[in-house]
Amino acid sequence: MQVFITGGSGYIGRSTIQALIRHGDEVTALARSEHSARTLTDLGATPVAGALGDTDVLREAARRADGVIHLGVDYAGGTAEADRAAAQALQEGAGSGPYVHTGGVWVYGDTDGVVGEDAPHSPPRITAWRLENEKEVLARAATGGLPVVVMPGLVYGHSGGLTQAYFVEPGRAAGAVPCIGDGSNHWALVHVDDLAELYVLALNAPAGSVYAGVGGENLPLADITRALSHAAGCPGKIESVTLEEAVRRMGPLAEAFALDQQLSGARARRELGWKPSRLDALADLAQG
Repeated sequence: MQVFITGGSGYIGRSTIQALIRHGDEVTALARSEHSARTLTDLGATPVAGALGDTDVLREAARRADGVIHLGVDYAGGTAEADRAAAQALQEGAGSGPYVHTGGVWVYGDTDGVVGEDAPHSPPRITAWRLENEKEVLARAATGGLPVVVMPGLVYGHSGGLTQAYFVEPGRAAGAVPCIGDGSNHWALVHVDDLAELYVLALNAPAGSVYAGVGGENLPLADITRALSHAAGCPGKIESVTLEEAVRRMGPLAEAFALDQQLSGARARRELGWKPSRLDALADLAQG
């Protein structure tokens, strides 16, 4: 299969390209800069020059591919509108071929115990925009499209992701890793390599499917920050901060970090044969 991917030079995209190639797929990937193009080439993908706003480029690249994975996000402004336009162009190009769209489990808000994909939505403000976009994406299943939505949990691994940027690096600078509140809230975690395998499998999922990309560990933030303190070089040094203080430091993303979420990835295991293998998140997080 020839797969076109957006966001291929990003954190999740790099692992996804590697997974696709391991499975024997050929990959073309959107490259918004020469640096991105070099990264993609080094990974084994063929760069396609353009940005998420270049809808004609997206449409044509999707038309030439057998399947599409949309990972790219434009945070420069108008994120919701940019994502919607990109998704529309990619789905128009993909036609009746598989189109895998990226969501996120934060749209479920706080969960009451362990929940699955059919749980009610209560997103924090930073991800509320995703709901309408995902609804439009999935609606194409009724008109002959093959849309699938993958909803990653909190992604970690290879010393990257949000934990590195918002907890490890500030902890290294301050000598203590921040923990929002008492740390009793849970995060639904997934290793970036396991998530990449799910994206590959999702290319063969039934139209209209939604999968929570969580690896099976729903851990208290207190345990997570304790592990991250080792990666930050200040073992056991934790700074408890209020949500208000966390928002001041991190912006509205702190509201998502403060969610109490426990989710199951059972549907992807059952329907797609997904088998997450990185199941000791605390050890990985502590290593950095």
